[in-house]
Amino acid sequence: MAQKKRFGSRLAAAFRRVLGFLIVSAFCGVLAASLVVPGVAAAGVAVSRSITFFNNLPAELTVTPPSQSTKVLSADGKPIATFFAENRVKVRLDQMSPFIKDAIVAIEDSRFYEHGGVDPQGILRALTSNLTGGARQGASTLTQQYVTNVINESLLSADRSDQVILSGQKNIGDKVREMKLAIELEKKYTKAQILEGYLNIVFFSRDAYGIEAAARHFFSTTAKALTLPQAALLAGLVNSPSFYDPAVHPENSIKRRNQVLDKMLSEEKITKAAHDAAVASGVKLKIAAAKQGCSAAEMAPYFCDYVSHVILNNPAYGADATDRERRLYRGGLTITTTLDSRLQAAAQVQVDATAGANPDKWGASLVSIQPGSGKILAMAQNTVFLPAQGKFDTQLNFNVDSKDANGKDLNGAGGFQPGSTMKPFTFAEWLNEGKSMLAKVDASRRVYPLDFPWKSSCGKVLGAYNTAQRALGAADDLKNNDEGYYRKMPVNYGLYNSINTATFAEAAQLDFCGIQKMVDTVGLHSGVDNARVNMHQLGNLLGAIGVAPLHLANAFATFAADGKYCAPIAITAVTDAAGRELPAQTSNCRSAVRPEVARGVNAVLQDVLKRGSGIYIEPKVQSRVPVAAKTGTSNNNGATWVVGYTTGLATASFFGDTLAGQKRPGQNVTVNGKFYRNIDGYMLAGPQWANYMQQVAPLYPAAPFPPPPKSMTKP
Repeated sequence: MAQKKRFGSRLAAAFRRVLGFLIVSAFCGVLAASLVVPGVAAAGVAVSRSITFFNNLPAELTVTPPSQSTKVLSADGKPIATFFAENRVKVRLDQMSPFIKDAIVAIEDSRFYEHGGVDPQGILRALTSNLTGGARQGASTLTQQYVTNVINESLLSADRSDQVILSGQKNIGDKVREMKLAIELEKKYTKAQILEGYLNIVFFSRDAYGIEAAARHFFSTTAKALTLPQAALLAGLVNSPSFYDPAVHPENSIKRRNQVLDKMLSEEKITKAAHDAAVASGVKLKIAAAKQGCSAAEMAPYFCDYVSHVILNNPAYGADATDRERRLYRGGLTITTTLDSRLQAAAQVQVDATAGANPDKWGASLVSIQPGSGKILAMAQNTVFLPAQGKFDTQLNFNVDSKDANGKDLNGAGGFQPGSTMKPFTFAEWLNEGKSMLAKVDASRRVYPLDFPWKSSCGKVLGAYNTAQRALGAADDLKNNDEGYYRKMPVNYGLYNSINTATFAEAAQLDFCGIQKMVDTVGLHSGVDNARVNMHQLGNLLGAIGVAPLHLANAFATFAADGKYCAPIAITAVTDAAGRELPAQTSNCRSAVRPEVARGVNAVLQDVLKRGSGIYIEPKVQSRVPVAAKTGTSNNNGATWVVGYTTGLATASFFGDTLAGQKRPGQNVTVNGKFYRNIDGYMLAGPQWANYMQQVAPLYPAAPFPPPPKSMTKP
């Protein structure tokens, strides 16, 4: 009985295979009539209807460039970072090894150069095998695969991933539509163009889309330099990227590679000797993990982050945030920045040496601007972007504002109290009102009563001095850093020695509206909300409102440029994947401070390092180039500065509390094994600035500062 059942089962199976073959033959006849000669009249009703259905399918396929990686470069062409949703680098067909071209055709579509987009022989062979119980075979040509990849890539780029149909999910209608599009595509493009498009779009792994990225990822080489065994392995990978992943399943990968080599041999693309040598070789992977975004930047991760926010905030790169993000991560942009890699490397070394991995998480930063252009040349801080053992990590950029002028996020810390680095702007207004830098003021005065007659020609009510009391931390009693300076003194002496009472004595003779204009014109503003620094609040004479190091450096760059203000810029050129130029930043400069006033400020600030508050800063930068600078310390010593410049380079150096709230006093602290009772600007920020400028200032040639007019130097 059992024997009869087995015989019946075998007979039924045989019958099904025969029936399947007949069905396949009929289907292929209809399909062949539709695909090969769709314009020929057919006798059968079924064939006629099939042809009508086929001819009514859409024939247009818009082949848009696939998602490509965006490169961010320094001004000198060094890579900073790469952004991508799919790690892909497009290359021309002539930039690909002949081995990969032959291998992919041999294993995926050996009749590629003979068919017109769809291969009826291949369809018949595959369907016969699949429906009659043979080994499962695919029938999609390279052109059909390319069509599928183009459609899916366009859906992914449009954030419509839910509409992507994978190969195993296609029904008969999907396949017929794919075939129609493949036929029309072959009429529009050459075989070389289709093969190039396919090899640039096809998926090799989650870290490699397209042959160039695959070559770099698996072998740390280029598509052009792929060897025969490397090319064969990658060609075999596209059939099942996970199953044949050589890093995960090396045995599967080698077996598949050898199948590709066998096919290449049978197609006479390689010799028997080349085949045997390749089969005998190992995989020899050299994985180069793809690095994406600023956290994996080659250098300057925080400058990278700033650049990305500039792009994402700018309507020139897309109508809305989603469009701009898509362009950054998929648009294949090349973004050339202002960063000088030489300065950046030196800056990073200095901030790390000053306060790299410190357990109390004190922050150190350097940022450099080119006077006369506004170009940001370096931007460094002593932290890492992602958590790491023994490191101070944060994603906040110490050097920039929290938001831009339009209220859009810049991921900045929001600035720090500038302290005495604000004093030169009161002094600049002193000179602007025609007063001599050698005139004496009464720096012995420490109390300004509520009814003191401050001058404000624009009608702003100054309010009581008790506003300043809180900022200074002294009740009706201005204090200097050292005793012995409560006396009458020349204004220039008061500035280069950073005497608080001298600055207030100056302000007592000035129009506060003039001081306000001076601060505004050099671009200073609150780092938190971009609001102006209200100079009608007395505490701001000594730097009570936090400003970002970038803009403080740029304000001093205005003095260095003989009074010309240039807005900071980070991007000099942007091109898309096709090489078209997109809007970039250009120097936006204007006359801000009268040249003679800038020269007067420069003359006095040169004395800061020679005989003033910065005299103890080593090494002596001014021995190499003419340089001016100003030290600064907040009231509780939690923010310390040196901002200094030549005519070719302006740099803000900061050391202090960068944690949320920024209220820790810089008192009784130990940094790099050294105890400080009170941190002052010249102690940590000073050497950081000086060592850096000593190294890099000569790279930006500096001329002597022009002298101020003689009228300014009369007592």
